[in-house]
Amino acid sequence: MSEVQVSGAGGRRRRGAGGGGRGRVRGRGGRRWLAGVFLLPALVLLGALVGYPIVFSVVRSLFDASGDGFVGLDNYGAMFSDEGIRTALRNNVIWLVVAPTVSTVLGLVFAVLTERIRWGTAFKLVVFMPMAISMLAAGIIFRLVYDQAPERGVANAVWVGVHDTFADPAPFPGARPRPRAGLEASGGGAFTTGSAVRAGSPVLLPLVAVQPDDLRGARAAAVARPQPGKVTGTAWLDFTRGGGGRPKVIDGNEKALAGLRVEAVRGGRVVASATTAADGSFALPAGRADGARLRLPAANFAEAYRGVDWLGPALVTPAIIGSYVWMWAGFAMVLIAAGLAGVPRELLEAARVDGAGEWQVFRRITVPLLAPVLVVVLVTLMINVLKIFDLVYIIAPGSSVRSANVLALQLFQSSFGTDVDEGLGSAIAVFLLLLVLPVMYVNLRRLRKERRR
Repeated sequence: MSEVQVSGAGGRRRRGAGGGGRGRVRGRGGRRWLAGVFLLPALVLLGALVGYPIVFSVVRSLFDASGDGFVGLDNYGAMFSDEGIRTALRNNVIWLVVAPTVSTVLGLVFAVLTERIRWGTAFKLVVFMPMAISMLAAGIIFRLVYDQAPERGVANAVWVGVHDTFADPAPFPGARPRPRAGLEASGGGAFTTGSAVRAGSPVLLPLVAVQPDDLRGARAAAVARPQPGKVTGTAWLDFTRGGGGRPKVIDGNEKALAGLRVEAVRGGRVVASATTAADGSFALPAGRADGARLRLPAANFAEAYRGVDWLGPALVTPAIIGSYVWMWAGFAMVLIAAGLAGVPRELLEAARVDGAGEWQVFRRITVPLLAPVLVVVLVTLMINVLKIFDLVYIIAPGSSVRSANVLALQLFQSSFGTDVDEGLGSAIAVFLLLLVLPVMYVNLRRLRKERRR
């Protein structure tokens, strides 16, 4: 009797358990259906904004520019045979390697150093502030920063200032001898007298095309007088304001050219040199200069140093990468600083107590503990760099666009530029997507590992 009851009770338990299981299955099915209903609008929107454009781009890349003729993979072949696209691909590799790495390293350095200073918060605010600026505004700012003219471009203003601190500028840039005045071009921007000079016969060196700013405070030119044992002469601006002056003659109001270097050359060697005085006169020892020719070296007339051509074909890509780092180093710093706040201070203090130096603590403890955050920053910036377009489009001038080209800019030019070829543009878009996928895969794997932890 008890066995039957136990059996019956067990049977009832089994039946109860079975009924409860079917209830849970029905409950899970209901919840999945309800979750699907709530996710449906998002899935439809995702399909319309992401899925459909991807499929359309893949299909469109298999047709010609008109969209009527099927060309298969010809657009992909044309993409790799085009010199402009190969330049864009090479520049993308440079961007992918340099920009995220430099931004992450600077962000790490800033995050670590700002922990040790009182005004660290203010510094972080200043470094992060460029993130509040749009790419368009940043591009306009750096287009002005890299302007070739030192009076407008900040970069060249600083560069020229440093250069001129250590190098003397030419006294009369752009000046040249008056035609048929006895001075002939001798190569490299220098000018030499056509005949040998003699002591007792003053040499006249008339110049023209002197800039008015270079004559501020200049005295009137004086005719050099013969001196015993000297070869003398005068260098002056052979130009009378208002006209009426005589060529190759020092008229009363014509200005002296002070600070001009004059060299006596014999057999290709400089045997004597002098600098013109305030009245334009000079004197050379006759023992060396008599019978030699006088030369005005090119250093007298060299154009003023104008700085570096930041947006020229050679430097345009590094210059634009610099503007990108200016914007995104703050982003990297903020994320790394947040990760640094979670690093156990006991480990750092224990390492210091054990005798580790600050560099060892940073390299062996801080960086390994921050590795997950560093990977997040690096991957995020790599994805961002592959899509870079705005800065290149705005900063690079027309003469350097081909040298600064990147895939996103080439995609825009091929799809909407002067030579529209939507088939080629779609092929570039698909190729760009394929480049992003490995980085996305790495990011997804990292997220899955973090969830397992």
